[in-house]
This record gives sequence, structure tokens and C-alpha cells, in this order.
Amino acid sequence: MLTSVGISHRNAPIDVCESLTVGADDLPELMGAIIRCFGAGAALVTCNRFEVYLPGSHERDGVLEFLVEEAGADAGLASSFFEYRRDEDAVCHLYQVAAGIDSMVLGESEILRQVGDAFSLAVESGADNSLISRLFHSAIRVGRRARAETEIGHHALSISSIAAQQARALHPDINRETVLVVGAGDAGRHAAESLADHGVGRMLVANRTARRAEALAGDLGGEAVAFEQLPRALADSDVVIAASGSAEHLVSGQQVAEAMAGRNGRPLAIIDIGLPRDFDPAVRQVDGVAYSDLDDLQKVVEEHIRAREGEVGDVKAIVDAETQRFGEWWEQFQVVPTIAALTERAEVVRTRELQKSLRRMDLQPGQSEQLEAMTRALVKQLLHDPISTLRERGDTDVFVESVRSLYRLDEPGAPAEDA
Repeated sequence: MLTSVGISHRNAPIDVCESLTVGADDLPELMGAIIRCFGAGAALVTCNRFEVYLPGSHERDGVLEFLVEEAGADAGLASSFFEYRRDEDAVCHLYQVAAGIDSMVLGESEILRQVGDAFSLAVESGADNSLISRLFHSAIRVGRRARAETEIGHHALSISSIAAQQARALHPDINRETVLVVGAGDAGRHAAESLADHGVGRMLVANRTARRAEALAGDLGGEAVAFEQLPRALADSDVVIAASGSAEHLVSGQQVAEAMAGRNGRPLAIIDIGLPRDFDPAVRQVDGVAYSDLDDLQKVVEEHIRAREGEVGDVKAIVDAETQRFGEWWEQFQVVPTIAALTERAEVVRTRELQKSLRRMDLQPGQSEQLEAMTRALVKQLLHDPISTLRERGDTDVFVESVRSLYRLDEPGAPAEDA
């Protein structure tokens, strides 16, 4: 039915996650490769998650080989850290992700939009089919139910807001400080908005695309910084929040050291929520720099998890019910075409044999109609038990495949006339 292979903060440290991620600009190419190799599928890529969902049953090694080649990752790391799920386990996992209980920040809201974005990309790429469409539509429904029917999303936070919270903790007088936001995408925008809500002395925004930096700065009353001027902006800032989504480090330890040399001893807090990280982790060694990445923020996250963990059981109940519902849909999705094909095959045989018999018989008026009714009833009785069994126990691996094989339903042409 379904195969899922992926990696996240749950099962790998940040340095492994960033070595196995796919940049936003490379996603269309990845989707094209999924279509060529698997016919259909979807990829869910966030700041700390890289997962693919593929219709059908695929061996773990085959999918890993594909992902290693497409992501340019080390085969040993992929083999050690990628998690492999099949069928209901894969469905349940995506539902948990959409519901926010597999996120770094329990109940965070950004992931539901990201699940929707993954499905939209699959549709735009032509990589969706009935299974993928049903899977992602239902996952979005589960995410909405979880937030509407439980308190899992009550005062929900995100990695971006956690980063802003960390900035305020390191600089309580943030209203007198200069904050530099690197990256004007969703994560950077959310962090900047959260800081702006609490008052910031001065806000600078740097982004590879100048237009996006100008737009965000304009919305928040800040100043756009040319990307080439990033080293100078570092020297002027007290807090940096980095969330560019770049595929490689943007700032080296040497550049930060040079910026610190012109700060007259003023400390600098760098909160890096990019994956891969925007700053070379070597900046930790620079005097006066307090550097935090996603692994460091995990301690703050755990406090929020404890505050919401009582809701997890209720969310899991929703996930379990919806997973069962999906399984039932899949069984019927598989069974209905088989029942239709079996009924059609039987009708072809009944009609053909009846017509042959009628041509040889000298019937009285009304007798042909009686034979028509009798043969229909006979076929209906013969198919009643097989069809009932299919509806009740439509296991794809047993009953559906057996019926299709026994009656040769997948072979072209009409059924053979000879037994």
C-alpha cells in the first residue's frame, strides 16, 4: 500500500540531519526523480525533517539508494538513521506529524501548513495519485481535528517563536538592542514578527533576494540589509536569528571573529535555526559569542512538551481512529474494482452461454425471459459468498489477489469458452 522513509530530529542529531536535507530549490528535481522511479509520491521537507511517501511496497535498501543518490548523502549515515515504515505505520506517522505530536515543539502549527505544501508540490509536479491524495487530505484533516478537539495547539509555539523567546532570555532589554534576522522566508518572518511583538530597538533583515528582505523589513518597521553587507551587519547587531534555508553555511567562524573585533567587547547572541545551519558551528569558539542551534533549543522545547504532554493521549486517539479509517478505505478501494471486474466477467459468460442455448431451443412465448431471470439469479447466488468475503476481509495480499488470479481478471480479452 504505502512506503515511507525519512529522517528527523527524533532519530538523528543536527549534523546528520543537515547532511541529508534537500534545499527548496532542489525539491522540483527530487519530485521529478520520484515520478521516474516510483510513478508517484510526495516529499515532506522542513527545517528538521526529510521524509518521502511512496505508493506501493518498496524495499528499504532500494528507497535508501534512491535517496542517497538524490540527496547526495553519505550511504552509511542514511543506512544508520533513516527510518523505514510501511502501510498503516506510515499512515499513522504522517498523521502524528500533521497533528503536531512528532514535532520538536509539541503542538506547533507550522507543520500543518508544511504538510499541505508537500501535497501541493506533489500535485504541481504530477506526482500525486489516488493513494497520495487521500493520504495527505486525510492528514490535514487529522491535524485540524487535533487542534480543534484537544488543547495540543493551545498557545502553540514554533521553532521560530522559541528562537525569539531564547533571544529575549539572552537579552532581556531587547527593546534597546539591534536584532539581525538572516532569512526572510517563513521561519525568519515568524521569528521577526515574534520579536517585533515584544519590541525591538532596531531590526535588520538580510536575505539573498533583496526584494523579500525589503518586504519583511517594511512590514515590521525595520531596515533591509544587502546580503553582501552581512559581515558589517553582524558587527552592528546584538542578536542574530538565522533561518535562511540555505543549502550550506553562509557565515564562517572567521567572519564572525572579524565582526567581533570591531564590537569593543560587546557580546553577540546567534540563534541558528537553519538546517543546514547558516553559521559554521565553529563560531562557538569565538570569544564573546553565545551560539545556539536546534540541538541547543531542545532544552527549551522540552519545557513546552511537559506543559502539553497531557494532551498527547487525546491526539493519539484521534490519530488511531483516523488510521483505522484510512485502512478501511484502502481495503474498499482495492475491493470495489475487483468486485466490479468479477461481476462483469460473470455477466459476459452468462450472456454468451444463454444466447448460445437460446439459438438451439424452440421456446414458447415468455420462456426466454424466464431463462434470463433464472441465469441472473444463478450467477447472483454463485457470486454472493465470494463477494461477501471480499467486502468483509478484503486483504489485498490474500483475497483480492487470489480472486483476480483465479478468475484471470487482469488478463486482456473475454473469458475462455472452454472449461
